[in-house]
Amino acid sequence: MAIGTTGGHAEQLGSGIKHLRSGMNGRRQHAAAQVANAPPSEQPAPVLVTGATGYTGGHLALRLREQGHEVRALVRPGSRTEHLARAGVDLLEGDIRRAADVERAATGVECIYHVAAVFRTAGHPDGYYYDVNVGGTENVLRAAGAQGVARVVHCSTVGVHGDVAEIPCREATPFNPGDIYQQTKLAGEQLARSAFANGQPGVVVRPASIYGPGDLRHLKLFKTVCKGQFRMFGSGETLWHPVYIDDLVNGLILCGHRPAALGQTYIIAGESYVTLNQWTAGVAAAVGRLPPRGRLPYWPLFVSAAACEALCRPFGIEPPLHRRRAGFFVKNRAFSIEKARRELGYRPQVEIDEGLKRTAAWYVAHGHLPHTYQSRYQHVLQVLLSQFSLIAGLA
Repeated sequence: MAIGTTGGHAEQLGSGIKHLRSGMNGRRQHAAAQVANAPPSEQPAPVLVTGATGYTGGHLALRLREQGHEVRALVRPGSRTEHLARAGVDLLEGDIRRAADVERAATGVECIYHVAAVFRTAGHPDGYYYDVNVGGTENVLRAAGAQGVARVVHCSTVGVHGDVAEIPCREATPFNPGDIYQQTKLAGEQLARSAFANGQPGVVVRPASIYGPGDLRHLKLFKTVCKGQFRMFGSGETLWHPVYIDDLVNGLILCGHRPAALGQTYIIAGESYVTLNQWTAGVAAAVGRLPPRGRLPYWPLFVSAAACEALCRPFGIEPPLHRRRAGFFVKNRAFSIEKARRELGYRPQVEIDEGLKRTAAWYVAHGHLPHTYQSRYQHVLQVLLSQFSLIAGLA
């Protein structure tokens, strides 16, 4: 399927791939050999993490610090970085869209984890997605080649497959991006894969939908379920495949040091996929509620979302309802992790129920959910016990 870039952007993508191919030199093969042959007892190599002020990049940077790595983060001016600074991350201000900033950040590192991306927001023009998700990737690849970086781990997304027709979807399943985010992530991934196929050492990772403590994208779902306000649109039998943040970080780090990973693409997801009915029932259990009941037809939701976007976007306002959010109810996302399991030794450690419990506990601890979120079952039990006591007293 066409990527969806047109005009100047398509020309830039083509010229970018050619430039990256022509710019490769012997340093990248030497760097790749260093990673493949490095003894395990060596001091962990210095690394660069882009997107470290975001959810995934932040967790990755902190884990790498825990493992003893020198970690550098390219951060935008004004970003919240206190937690990174406390962990000893070297903070370098810059912009992923500026090639000079990226090359400066890449100096002296042996691995770049490229996680920076612009996610789905209605307030950005399409060109901004291209500049960050494609242009930023091009800058990382060029800087890595120029600096002789031993490996680039490029974080893409399973969204490049869109609404999957093959279940489970695998790395070779045809692409089917459905929006500007997925289109530009695919364009960036294709830049990376082209560079890696032509000798630059690197790996592509496609994470599934990420959740866990600290994630706020799923907070609205937890809140509506907790309040008893959630309603399923459609049958609820749409497939959903999440990955817990710690498992994703494990997968990224495996891609950062396993020799067999070079030149490959891996889907990193949880152990299993579930239906939306099962997912929301798991959320309900995590917040001490009964599974949501009641269903509504899907099409009014989609029409409302489209209208909301059309009204808000010209004014740069983030609409409360997106078509992508509506698509949550009807687009299948189910993936195979067999390749990562076989070649990387990747093994998800956190089951969905446990991951949801940990996420709910974090929401409570940080004031996003009420501390009494588990009281409903206790209330029902107390009512039943009081009724039994009353009956017993009358008998």
